[in-house]
Amino acid sequence: MDRPLFQGTLPHFGSCDLDVGREPPKLHIVTGRRSSQLRSEIRRLCPRKPGVYGMLDRHGELIYVGKAKNLRARLLSYFRRRSRDPKAGRILRHTGSIAWETSANEFAALHRELELIRRWRPRLNVQGQPLRRRFTFVCLGRPPAPYLFLARRPPPSTLACFGPIPLGRRAREAVRQLNDWFGLRDCPQVQEMVFADQAELFPVLRTAGCLRYEIGTCLGPCLAACSQNDYSRKSRLARDFLAGIDLSPLVILERDMASASARQEFERAAHLRDKLASLRWLHDKLDQQRLRLRESFIYPISAMGRETIWYLVHGGRTVAAIPEPQDAEGAGAAAELIDAVYRKDPARLLDSYEHYDGLLLVASWFRRYPQQRKRTMQPGEALVRCRRWFNK
Repeated sequence: MDRPLFQGTLPHFGSCDLDVGREPPKLHIVTGRRSSQLRSEIRRLCPRKPGVYGMLDRHGELIYVGKAKNLRARLLSYFRRRSRDPKAGRILRHTGSIAWETSANEFAALHRELELIRRWRPRLNVQGQPLRRRFTFVCLGRPPAPYLFLARRPPPSTLACFGPIPLGRRAREAVRQLNDWFGLRDCPQVQEMVFADQAELFPVLRTAGCLRYEIGTCLGPCLAACSQNDYSRKSRLARDFLAGIDLSPLVILERDMASASARQEFERAAHLRDKLASLRWLHDKLDQQRLRLRESFIYPISAMGRETIWYLVHGGRTVAAIPEPQDAEGAGAAAELIDAVYRKDPARLLDSYEHYDGLLLVASWFRRYPQQRKRTMQPGEALVRCRRWFNK
């Protein structure tokens, strides 16, 4: 992707998804050959307001984006050699110009920072980068014998999709254990599937495509060892486990582990413990995700010197913003947007792993400021407020 070059003076970083104004926020840039010149310009020009800032190198390339509750204080902290962290010093050494734009509030600045990182992908940013944080979805699909697999972008033919979850060894092991538990295949698509209830004019003696049927971890749809109905039932049970509906595998594993330990079969107990830990890790990750996706509300915040802004959080993510209605026209626009946003299925809002950072942003904000929960309101309550304008 092309890096943004800020030659001369540009008016803005680009459009803002959550900006309630018509024009993009104004950009301010200071330049200096030495860090002392940059510090002097920041002291003179930078306001004590929330916003985002960008560090530009000597060639005008945007190399780092950050956010601040107080822009002036945050940017001046880069010049305090004794108290700054090592990364701040490395960033400053590559910096020839500093740009900033103000935001309505800290919550808006957080979203703007994530938006700019995703748009420009500055090389010194780590968090928020689309290609640096690795997430994946647990998918059930690939007929005629569906099984569980991991995909960063679920294919259209997927029957069910859960996540995202962190991609890595634990995710791969959990999916392998689930396929083993429910007897689902995990062979390549080129492997022919033949079910026991599929009549054959000339029956053929078939052999298993892998060892899993021999060791009892696959139902054997490749050699007509099970019916299609039996296989479909097992795949539905796997889907129910991932959806948090049927957690019997965890109960059975815990019971068998305790029983093996009581019989002093410690090797078997350790094997069951590892399997239980793997499936429990996956369940916990998906359960956290389900809890976040149930988060749907409107979060009003008073902007600095401006009107109150309603942030529409649906499925755990901030998907829109609109000024609090001050007249019938504004109430009509707000009601129309609220109806359009909250009519959507929240699970469908998380159609890409890239959206996961936005979900984590909202969760982190309310974990940091739990008292702010009291200010939120349900969409129905906001619609009632809108209707009051029409009755005046």
